[in-house]
Amino acid sequence: MDYENILSKKVQELEFSGIRKFFDIAATVKDVISLSVGEPDFKTPWAIRKEAIRTLEKGKTTYTANSGLEQLRVALSDYLLDRIKIKYDPYHQIIVTVGGSEAIDLAVRALVDNGDEVLIPQPSFVCYAPIVKLANGVAVPIETKAEDGFKLTPEALKAHITPKTKALVLPYPNNPTGAVMRRTDLEAIAEVLRDTNIMIISDEIYSELTYGSEPHVSIAQIDGMQERTVVINGFSKAFSMTGWRLGFVAAPAPVITQMLKIHQYAIMCSPTMSQYAAVVALTECKKDIEYMKNEYDIRRKLIVKGFNELGLECFEPEGAFYIFPSIKSTGLTSQEFCERLIKSHKVAVVPGDAFGKSGEGYIRVSYAYSLNHITTALGRIEEFLKDIKQ
Repeated sequence: MDYENILSKKVQELEFSGIRKFFDIAATVKDVISLSVGEPDFKTPWAIRKEAIRTLEKGKTTYTANSGLEQLRVALSDYLLDRIKIKYDPYHQIIVTVGGSEAIDLAVRALVDNGDEVLIPQPSFVCYAPIVKLANGVAVPIETKAEDGFKLTPEALKAHITPKTKALVLPYPNNPTGAVMRRTDLEAIAEVLRDTNIMIISDEIYSELTYGSEPHVSIAQIDGMQERTVVINGFSKAFSMTGWRLGFVAAPAPVITQMLKIHQYAIMCSPTMSQYAAVVALTECKKDIEYMKNEYDIRRKLIVKGFNELGLECFEPEGAFYIFPSIKSTGLTSQEFCERLIKSHKVAVVPGDAFGKSGEGYIRVSYAYSLNHITTALGRIEEFLKDIKQ
């Protein structure tokens, strides 16, 4: 069989995730310490697990409505009103998805036609550009810089808007940098978009993991922005429910209607047991979220201090559970640094260029690990830096 001609050219041109490469290397190295995985090390809170068990025991294993359980959509509407002060109609403006990733895919496919441009601030998570390409759109990266706190600036946004611009991805709190867009930052972005027809895909999966005195702010909260914003969120990060594969999207009804068509044909509905468990997550687990967030904050401070003391300048993240230290002082590329570190000192981190060309010269380090795990890894990295100087 001539698979090269049989398989989709578009799919063949996609590259595998740069993150996976280092997961695969780590799997072959004995006694490796990983700071590479973007997954909470906490178990899913017991109340959530117990509800899933109860659901199975009661035999609640049939399909749900395509858009999700009614009680879950109502709970999500209440949750969003509490967190971002916006009321979404649970019957016409919310869909429960298979993780935040499906929600992003639905949003892009519902909005993008052939040749439409989607602006993507980078460094950012690896899925946005490939999903745009699969929808026959054109992904347009916008470089963000450490000196700007890795935030999207209105000047940079203006410079990249063309007549073909259909949407802007707003990935904050950000993976991999930990950057956060505060209200004043979002207001400046809103001013640029106000007289356009550009839609916003706001990926807020790390919204609960925003540190400091100011809570997370969604751009949908800014005057005039709700009507043009698709809010993406989910349960993987804040609720420590990665394997449950549950996310959600909230958006204007005309957008949700088109997204629901795709969801109906491609997915049918999200996992039933996960949906019942998610109702408990939203209604009973606020203290669990706060506990995990506080633990991450302790780790955040430790690891930022540790890298700065090692001489690897580290921007202080205000969200998510990643740091993005510069390794430019070593003279190594991001790929070289990560490959040599894992092979010689058995510590796995992710090269910054996996998140876009502007990530070159940086590495992504996750602090979704215990303090002991982080401290041991910092010790090994210190030895590695001494060795490469010799």
